[in-house]
Order: sequence, then structure tokens, then C-alpha cells
Amino acid sequence: MSHQVTVRRLGLQPYTQVLESMRAFTDQRDESTADELWVLEHEPVFTLGQAGRMEHVLAAGCIPVIKVERGGQVTYHGPGQIVAYPLFDLRRLGMGVREMVNRIEQAIIDTLEHWNIVAVRRPGAPGVYVGDAKIGALGLRVRRGCSFHGLAFNVNMDLEPFLRINPCGYQGLRVTQVVDLGGPGALATVEDALINEMARQFGFVPRQGAAESPHPAVQATATRVA
Repeated sequence: MSHQVTVRRLGLQPYTQVLESMRAFTDQRDESTADELWVLEHEPVFTLGQAGRMEHVLAAGCIPVIKVERGGQVTYHGPGQIVAYPLFDLRRLGMGVREMVNRIEQAIIDTLEHWNIVAVRRPGAPGVYVGDAKIGALGLRVRRGCSFHGLAFNVNMDLEPFLRINPCGYQGLRVTQVVDLGGPGALATVEDALINEMARQFGFVPRQGAAESPHPAVQATATRVA
């Protein structure tokens, strides 16, 4: 049975503010709280997941490095990359983390199919790849049965900062993006397709939420952090 998920397209956002906001949303939600999907871009930042080590940050330069509680190693976020945070109650969905990861990966793979770009998973290396290059990264956290953090999907960005790290902890891992593979460079076009594929994978009906004012708990946190 389909359920409604509030989709918030938040545009370009500083990482720390959104991090605090999704933590607050997750901590303050209860069994009646509707799930949300936040879709946005981040200002340039490197993030280190729980398994991340500073030795994989080769030359951060002026880009900040932030240690966070998501799974995975080091990655880069910047303008031109879609970041999506599925804030889902997995208990209500009857779903485990592995299944959630598989469904997110499939949503990215199916999104790329819109432009005849063939993408695959790799056993033991979460994410989505085109040939030997990574195009989508995942890093999740589950607290009290509810997910936060999420996915990063390269669309039309400056890929140079990936040369300053070992992406996902792999030395020399190549990265690619939609526009370099013949797909559209307009983020809104790719966002539309990704949201629809996420809805198909997770069986929800997207409900457009206000971009400027997320959940009330989030609004209070965002105001405090800004």
C-alpha cells in the first residue's frame, strides 16, 4: 500500500546546518511522524563516516572536513551533486538496512536508465558505478529504527576535489557524473527522475513540502545553527 512522503527540495545548503536539522528531526519524531525525503546540494565539504580515517584526506585545502556518524568512509559534497536524505521509519516500512541500501542503489540505477546510462552495484562496495567509476555514494545511520544521512549522486559538478581524497577509502578510485556520460546537466531534471524512482522503490506518493520551512523541529534547529 502506498503512503505519503513529504519531499523537500532545499536547494544549496551548508552541511552543518542540515546535519543538525536531520538529527533533530530524527530525535524528535515518533511513530506518528510522516516520513520525509530531503533533496538538496551542499556547499563544498568533505565528510568522514564512522569508518573514515584522516589518512584518506590527502589535501583538503580550504574545504572543511567534518566527522559524522553515518556509515562509510570519506566523500565529497559540492554544488552540482544531488544529495538526498531519506528520513524513513524502517520499522513502519518493515525493512532492514540492507534492503534500504539495495533499494536506494536501484533507484539511482533506474534514474540513470532514463538517459541510457548503464550502471551497476559492486559486491562489498556500496554505491553505484558506471564502468569502473563511481557515480553514486551511500552512507546511512539508523537511530531508534529511523534512517538519516543518505545518498550523493554526481550530476554536473567540479570533480577536482575528489582527487584530494581516497573516495570511500579506495586509493585512485575514479568518479564520474551524469553530464559527462551524455545525460542532462540540469539538476532539477535529474532530481525529478530520482524522486520518482525513490517513490517507486519505497512505495510512496511524493507530497511536495515547503522548501523554506522544513519540519517545525527542524526549523527551530536551523534558526539556532544559522
